[in-house]
Amino acid sequence: MKKKKNVLTKFPVVSDDSQKVYVAASSSKKRFVRIVPIVLVVLLLVLLGMNKGMLVASLVNGKPIFTWQFHSVLRDRFGQQTLEGMIGEMLIKDEAKKAKIVVTKEEISAKENEIVASLGANVSLDDLLKFQGLSKSDFEKQVTLQLTVEKLLSKDLVVSQTDIDMFIATSGATLAATDPAALREEAKRAIIAGSVSEKLQEWFAELRQKAKVLRFL
Repeated sequence: MKKKKNVLTKFPVVSDDSQKVYVAASSSKKRFVRIVPIVLVVLLLVLLGMNKGMLVASLVNGKPIFTWQFHSVLRDRFGQQTLEGMIGEMLIKDEAKKAKIVVTKEEISAKENEIVASLGANVSLDDLLKFQGLSKSDFEKQVTLQLTVEKLLSKDLVVSQTDIDMFIATSGATLAATDPAALREEAKRAIIAGSVSEKLQEWFAELRQKAKVLRFL
């Protein structure tokens, strides 16, 4: 006669201590799930407190001007102009890359000094930045862009000594330098600037026409 098998032996015997551990672990997990959202909210509030501009741009008599409202007005008033400017800068940089044109820090510094010197002896770079409402970084970007365009449009331009003599004879009064060598160098730069100015509008219009630009704003 065969003995009946005890089906209960197929399941492991769980002690009371194991059950307590399981219950404790399950309870801890539930507490963790409840705590996580609270911690995230607290962290978000701390971040907003550290940088109030993320949510509120200003308070006027206790009433908020939200940052999204501020950005919306900026986009509506100046967004298109800013976007077109950024597109133009990117096109110019692409052309400079194709032509392997690089503007050095020394050239940027020399151009900045030239610009400041042209404003008078009592004007400093800081005065110029305050007047134009620019940071030093923004000013350097503008100078770099200007020099890049000058190099692009004057790379095939040859300025002869005769051209320089003629410019000094007819427009020498507009030059600031007094030393003969510096005077001739300033005259050369003025000739290049004049040539660039004449070509700029037509060149840039052609550059925009050839470019593939998709706008989503």
